[in-house]
Amino acid sequence: MSSNRLPGKVLKDICGHPMMHWVVSRARKAKNLDDLVIATTTDPTDDLIVAWCEENKINCFRGDVFDVLDRYYQAAKNFQADVIIRLTADCPLIDPDLIDLVIDAFFENKVDFAANRLPPPYTRTYPIGLDIEVASFTALSKAWRLAHLPFEREHVMPYIYSEKGRFNIQVLDADEDQGNRRWTVDTPEDLEFIRALFNKLNCVVNFSWKEILNFLDQNPDLERINAGITHKTYRDVDNRSKF
Repeated sequence: MSSNRLPGKVLKDICGHPMMHWVVSRARKAKNLDDLVIATTTDPTDDLIVAWCEENKINCFRGDVFDVLDRYYQAAKNFQADVIIRLTADCPLIDPDLIDLVIDAFFENKVDFAANRLPPPYTRTYPIGLDIEVASFTALSKAWRLAHLPFEREHVMPYIYSEKGRFNIQVLDADEDQGNRRWTVDTPEDLEFIRALFNKLNCVVNFSWKEILNFLDQNPDLERINAGITHKTYRDVDNRSKF
């Protein structure tokens, strides 16, 4: 709830429901997920998230505000997860089939970590807002023990992929490069874009990312709403952080 650029964003209304409703509803359609947990913080402002989870019978865990790596580790340990799929609550267009695809790649290639995007020098090919990261609990535990840089603690997974050869990783690329598209919600402009898109799609939950892509190609004015927003990098750290 204490987001810097858009406070309260995860409970902002989209088609009569808070944004987290859409993230959870779409994620739950993935076939390879055993459970879903909202990993929020101990900050009192996040009492609203806990109340929403209780009302909707969704597992919730509270941890550190800025040490998100610790929050993820403690949540995974608490729920005895052997594999962790990281999704972010500001991505209401997350695609369940894409979640399954990344999980399948993780197991088929027997890696420590799989994702459909990584920061430079890798090239992002999926739109921002479809980010999926899959890690073994063993890899997450090692990162939790050894990561010490502020950005490694705040952004959860960088210790795993920031040094080549440290872990065995798999990166999935889209058939065509769509990495310049912005489908996440971190600013008022992003929220305006997402609300407009959902309204155009009649506020339904069952649509794939490729259907969105086709729709936006036919309606390019929508993406101009948040075209000027600069995406934060994985090395950016909240200036309120204790690190």
